[in-house]
Amino acid sequence: MINPLAGPDHEVAGWFHAHLTRTFVSVLRAFTEFGSSEWVGTVLFFTVVFFVWKKWWPSLVTLIVAVPGGMLLNELLKQLVHRHRPFVDGPFVDWSGYSFASGHTIGATLLYGQLALFILPAMKARHWRRLTVCSAAVLIILVGFSRVALGAHFLTDVLAAIVFGILWLAFCLFVGKPMRQAVVLNPAVPLVDEAALVRIEETGPPAQSLLS
Repeated sequence: MINPLAGPDHEVAGWFHAHLTRTFVSVLRAFTEFGSSEWVGTVLFFTVVFFVWKKWWPSLVTLIVAVPGGMLLNELLKQLVHRHRPFVDGPFVDWSGYSFASGHTIGATLLYGQLALFILPAMKARHWRRLTVCSAAVLIILVGFSRVALGAHFLTDVLAAIVFGILWLAFCLFVGKPMRQAVVLNPAVPLVDEAALVRIEETGPPAQSLLS
């Protein structure tokens, strides 16, 4: 497949590669860690433990399918496309593996995007909702920018990862909605602790799931 953006891709990658300095690389490596498999795995572990403790089973299933599932599909995509990285070695870079699409970027998109989807329904104030969305977007952009600037990926690798991540999150949200609704309608499987359920029953309508 011919890439119509091959020219701009190489120009952007070449410009950053020519202007890398040790200080710039140190800053970029700090940004890129927010999309690393180690960081994503750590956040996932504590989130899974929290969901198990709260017995939020629909949210737990959604998280596992959305984040690790999407990252696994991206690895399969890399093997299918076989696109080489812009630079495989140099004074500041030493990369292995394939380039399309960016694994760090899709990991950040899936993780922070899914966490934002969990948090947003619980926020009533518009400014907090905007802050949540903006925070997730900034983290994703910083990770994507760092991958391009470090020479690990072309610009289109990063853009494709963001688009693929958003589409996968939307797919998981759509497919998982009937499961969440079924659990909400089943009083034997609460989504929040019993004390909270009592307060909700006394003061308002039935509790809703995190993503309903």
